[in-house]
Amino acid sequence: MATSIRLAPETERRLDFLASRTGRTKAFYLREIIERGLDDMEDYYLAAEVLERVRQGREKVHSAGDVRRELGLDD
Repeated sequence: MATSIRLAPETERRLDFLASRTGRTKAFYLREIIERGLDDMEDYYLAAEVLERVRQGREKVHSAGDVRRELGLDD
């Protein structure tokens, strides 16, 4: 599936320069950037959703002490 994006001129110039200097395609670098960054974006945005649920009292929270006791780690 093809996806298109609009880049700022400076970003486009940097990407062109990198591709020309390394002999790789711009598509290669865009794929790399997206694949490497997607994990971070998922972590951030999904964690933000959980934090909001915690603040609203809709997400159960356990203390570290309770978890250690429950798992028998304090023995």
